[in-house]
Amino acid sequence: MNDAFLTRLDDRAVLRLEGADTRAFLQGLISNDVDDLAEGGALYAALLTPQGKFLFDLFLFDAGEAVLIDAEAARLDDLRTRLRLYRLRAKVAIEPCPERAVYAARDGRSIRDAADGSWLVAADPRHRDLGVRAIGPADAAGLDLDPPEAYDRHRLALGVPEASRDMVVGKSTLLEGNFEEMAGVAFDKGCYVGQELTARTKHRGLLKRRLHPVTIEGEAPPPGTPLLLHDDRGGEKEAGEMRTARGTDGIALLRLDLLEQAAREGYRSGAGTVRPRPLPWT
Repeated sequence: MNDAFLTRLDDRAVLRLEGADTRAFLQGLISNDVDDLAEGGALYAALLTPQGKFLFDLFLFDAGEAVLIDAEAARLDDLRTRLRLYRLRAKVAIEPCPERAVYAARDGRSIRDAADGSWLVAADPRHRDLGVRAIGPADAAGLDLDPPEAYDRHRLALGVPEASRDMVVGKSTLLEGNFEEMAGVAFDKGCYVGQELTARTKHRGLLKRRLHPVTIEGEAPPPGTPLLLHDDRGGEKEAGEMRTARGTDGIALLRLDLLEQAAREGYRSGAGTVRPRPLPWT
């Protein structure tokens, strides 16, 4: 987990928002407080459905007169379309930045040593040990890049979930996805799209499941595989669902009321056994 790496995240892409109303526009849409976005930092947030379900995760970077958004590349056009639907008369231009790319590094020095003034580099706000994220030129000439798997192994070893790989678009909630622990939601800001469900779940203690790091013994179950425990009648009950895995580390959505039983027995799933690990923020 402590091995250094520097990789370009080809599954992420960059959207540029610019105009007099950019920050006010985003403030009314996303889960985090845009007023906290400052030069040299990154803000993590989500865009939700009006019903409060997960749609997109976003890293916001302050680029002076603009805000650059690091988002999922495969869904960047969908994000742009949705933002334009909300724009109405706001003075905001929303355009892709194909000349920019997203990078991650275990140690920020490897990026900062090669970066010039065109790079935006910030600590990853989700966990202190994730390293840094950066937006830089798509042409990575001069950088000795590791494969994206190096970053993926690192984040799975830590137990940090990632976007629609671990959350279900249109179904997952922010607290299930650990957005509070990952500094991705502000409960003291004004209204934003989907706020009601997130606030109600938080203040009424309604959370029943959440994404958890797991250790895999044997064959890793594919995403979506049910995780089973013994029930009182000698049968089996569904206690979770596998999301992503690499090697012996993975992320799964687990029922909170069955975690103690799972720690004793391990979940059964195909040819492997899956055991819950503590959340990385505890």
